[in-house]
Amino acid sequence: MVWVTSAVVLIGCGVTWFAYRSLTNGLTTSDALDAVKKNAPKHLDSSVNLLLIGLDSRKDMDGNDLPKEFVQDQLHAGSSEIGYYNTNTLILMHIPADGGKVSAFSIPRDDYVETLNGDGTSQGEHKIKEAYANAYTGASERLSKQGIKGPDLEGKSREAGREATLATVQQFTGVPIDHFAEVNLLGFYDIAKVLQPITVCLKHPVKDRYSGADFPAGVQKVDAKQALAFVRQRHGLDNGDLDRTRRQQAFISSITHQLKDEGLFGDLGKLQGLFSVVKKDLVLDSTWHVLDFAQQAPNLTGGNVEFHTLPITGFATRKGESVNLVNAEKIKTIVQQTFGPSPTASATPGDGDGDSKAGAKAAPATVDVRNGNGTGGLADTVLKALAALGYTAGQTGNAPGQAHTTVAYGAGAQQAAQQIASRLKSGTATAGSAIPAGHVRVTLGRDYTPPDNKVPSPAPSNSASAADSEDSGPAVKAGGVPCVN
Repeated sequence: MVWVTSAVVLIGCGVTWFAYRSLTNGLTTSDALDAVKKNAPKHLDSSVNLLLIGLDSRKDMDGNDLPKEFVQDQLHAGSSEIGYYNTNTLILMHIPADGGKVSAFSIPRDDYVETLNGDGTSQGEHKIKEAYANAYTGASERLSKQGIKGPDLEGKSREAGREATLATVQQFTGVPIDHFAEVNLLGFYDIAKVLQPITVCLKHPVKDRYSGADFPAGVQKVDAKQALAFVRQRHGLDNGDLDRTRRQQAFISSITHQLKDEGLFGDLGKLQGLFSVVKKDLVLDSTWHVLDFAQQAPNLTGGNVEFHTLPITGFATRKGESVNLVNAEKIKTIVQQTFGPSPTASATPGDGDGDSKAGAKAAPATVDVRNGNGTGGLADTVLKALAALGYTAGQTGNAPGQAHTTVAYGAGAQQAAQQIASRLKSGTATAGSAIPAGHVRVTLGRDYTPPDNKVPSPAPSNSASAADSEDSGPAVKAGGVPCVN
């Protein structure tokens, strides 16, 4: 569910809001990113990856149940016992360093993956939405035994949930997360209430007793209660949760278009009213220097955003529940190549070698690439990319799994090795006695992200040519009011 819409509103209003710092007083912040940074993949440029988290909780920030009548009548969301602490919306956005098109991937909530705790330890295989809830439960039980209770217990337990979600998404997608925003069900409703009426568009009429959705086909305006039904419906849709994901994407597009079209970005009075509501429901990471970020991301409000849904390979039953099966290696390839650095981005010099700049002419060497990353076909892709830069292509192969990418060289290939290490941001290249003279050996680790030259991307996640994937549907492009199922 797109409770994260309020986070997108926050970003969209960034420049104006953060010009008035007083409006930030009272926001809830989180240090969860600190726990997962040490295991995060490396960046190759100054782009920003932002994770929007929609928490399907019917509770307030202190863990108290929302009023029963409100949950049933206004949210049409059953009882406060439903939802628990699952993350029913996960949207990973990439803001390029050069200000180009923003790419976003929705991660279907039922994708069956290895979920992690914040320290990188495995929770086992679960639906990706359950990483938060699993960690929350474990932390709550442990802290309760230590005598912690009330809002303090709730806050610390939720922090464990955030850490687990961040660690799991980073591992699943193979890219680092720089910032995140979390909002719950109530937060979405409050934002929608401030912004109503909101324009949406449906290709077909729908009626669903579970979500309360009852809409004709075509362009129409909805209030806050209807907005919740619009983004929550999955029953009665041809593609179930995948269609609901596209509803979320379309709704975000409609909201940002409306905000810009109505001039809200420049109206301090309206912004104050909006964020007096958001403060009680929104959580931002504490490292987010949002004023700088807002200046970097004008395309978020300019309509230059394209939403995709990560593909699945089919459906199955695991542990008695219906899940989405996924090709984890393919997911990493799709996300890493879509989020790869812009062609103009230049890497940082390696160890001070005057000729080791990423943009320098390739020094003579034959490059061999070994794959310790686990992503099928990645060694071939990397070797082609390095050959395109002027290095001689050697051989590819597999290597035992390793956390970090390494570069080693034989006699006479030190300069080329330092250049390549600089491009891959893998640290200082090292001499290897077993490596033939004139050769550089790259061993890709789990922290690998694509080099700064753009190589041909795999079939996009929404393409019917993705032979082993369920069609995730057409991309949703922001900048207006997209019409969806």
